[in-house]
Amino acid sequence: MSTAAAADCVGAIETAGIVDRQAAAQALGIVRDGVITGEGPTARGRIHFSRALDADDAAWCARILTAAGVESQPVSRAEAEAMFAINEAAAERSDDGRFDDLFAKAVVHHAASASGLPVPSRAVALSPDTAIESWAPTRAAGVNIEVLEWIAAQMRGKRVSNRTLMTLVATIVGAATLPMASLPSVFDIGL
Repeated sequence: MSTAAAADCVGAIETAGIVDRQAAAQALGIVRDGVITGEGPTARGRIHFSRALDADDAAWCARILTAAGVESQPVSRAEAEAMFAINEAAAERSDDGRFDDLFAKAVVHHAASASGLPVPSRAVALSPDTAIESWAPTRAAGVNIEVLEWIAAQMRGKRVSNRTLMTLVATIVGAATLPMASLPSVFDIGL
C-alpha cells in the first residue's frame, strides 16, 4: 500500500470510514507496519520506537475493530491474522496489557463465530470492561476443530505468546488440567 493510500486509510479510520472487515484488516496492517518501523500514519505526531507497541497502538486496534462499519459482524479470520501479526511484531510493550486483552478477545471472537457459536457484539466482547470468560466458549462442544488447529498454527513457534489465549484454547480442547508449563509442548510453542 502506498504512503498516500495509507494516509487515506488512516483518515478513513478517524472518520469511521471502515465499511467492511477487509478494510479493517488492511487498517490493522498499517498499525503493524507502524509497530515494526516506528514510523507511518499511526505513529505520526509522537515518538514511536520500532518493534514497540504502546497505548496509542492498542487504541488504534480497538478503534479499527469496533468501527461502525464492522461492529455488528464477527471478527474475521483476516482481522485475527492481522492481530497475530501485530502481536508478533511488537517486541516491547508499554500499553499496560490492553493489546493482549484485545488480541485474545478478537481471536476468540473469530473462533467462536466461525464455529457457529453465538458471540456478543464487538463493542461488548472487545471492551476492556468485559471479562472474556463471560462470553467465550469454555468447552470443546461446538467449537470447530479446524479453527482450533488454525489458532495453534498461528501460535506455534512465535516468540510472543498470549497467556489468556493459550489458557482459553487449552480449556476448550480439554487440556486445562495440564499444568501451564506443559502447554508449550501441547501447542509446540514457547511461553
